Amino acid sequence: MRRRLALAWAAIWLAPVARAAEARLAAPNVVPITPHLVTSGQPTADSLATLGQLGFEAVIYLAPLSVPDAVAAEPELLARQHIEFLNVPIAFDQPSAADVEAVANVLDRWRDKKVLVHCQVNMRASSMVFLYRVLRLKEPPERAYEAVEQVWSPRGAWRRLIVEQLREHGIAFEPY
Repeated sequence: MRRRLALAWAAIWLAPVARAAEARLAAPNVVPITPHLVTSGQPTADSLATLGQLGFEAVIYLAPLSVPDAVAAEPELLARQHIEFLNVPIAFDQPSAADVEAVANVLDRWRDKKVLVHCQVNMRASSMVFLYRVLRLKEPPERAYEAVEQVWSPRGAWRRLIVEQLREHGIAFEPY
């Protein structure tokens, strides 16, 4: 019951934000977390070229720049709009506690900016932002995990990383 109520509340609160972001951000699996924090898969080059018009001030890209579907000109497209860009290349099959720390530190530094965190399909991004929300922002894991569930159910190395990070911080939560 509590979970259903939380899902209903999130759907009502985030529905207008989600529709607006999805309508303008051409990328797979766009998930607005707040009006100032959005996760997604790889945006198109055209969409990256208009992020400034959507109010974005910073972008964190979590896949290696060498992946086949990366937009090679992403740093330049963003720089032209005076949008800060940082690549934190996380090997999909080997996410680490150091990756969690690196992403969290950047999100802390950019807390007052509108930020897009993306990767290829929003698996890395949704998981890292989940951990940031729970470990740094102290959000309830059940609530923060709803954003991950919109994209995927972490398995393998990602599930292990999430469980280990939560346990290390004394948080008893098992991803579904």
